[in-house]
Amino acid sequence: MPRGRYSLHDPHDHAPLGEERFQCATGPTGWRYVSQLTDPSGGRTDSTDLTLDDLGRPLRLELRTAQWQVRGAALDGVTWVRTDPAGEHAQEGNALAHAFTGASPAFLVAVARLLRLAPGAPATRVRLVSFTPPALAPRTLDRAWALLESETHPTDSGPLVVDHYRVDDLETGERYSVHLAGDVVLAAPGIELEELESPPSTFT
Repeated sequence: MPRGRYSLHDPHDHAPLGEERFQCATGPTGWRYVSQLTDPSGGRTDSTDLTLDDLGRPLRLELRTAQWQVRGAALDGVTWVRTDPAGEHAQEGNALAHAFTGASPAFLVAVARLLRLAPGAPATRVRLVSFTPPALAPRTLDRAWALLESETHPTDSGPLVVDHYRVDDLETGERYSVHLAGDVVLAAPGIELEELESPPSTFT
């Protein structure tokens, strides 16, 4: 069960956004990721709880910020409820999308798990519903993912397979790289892995 810490920053001006402490685990029915974000001053802010089934579909998503929370799952595409903590302003939503995305590194692992791309294959288009803190307002967007290569690196705990993805934002034309090892993000725009207490889990 990997546990660790990511540092998050704005990918454009590199302003620090905080740290995300996480733990995740694979199981016979899928994968679960839970995390707590602290802001640069050390105060707790957002949390993420994401569970995937064995096909990579979101079984359950729960996001929380100081003012909003979202619960969602794969149902008729993806379905969610966004509300304030008191539950007085609940809004339901649905979109013909494949999965969710957001600020947490968990969503990069989730999309890669869902697509299960082969190295060198053509890019695959995926439609996602994004929830960005602090408002967690839903936005539907399209990305194109391609697995460029997989490299095996020797480590003290055994071989480590690192997957290098190219991701294209089909709305803005922005292109960036994502490096994953199992269920851990090694590098991505705005994300740096600072600590990892145990090796990444391997998806079968």
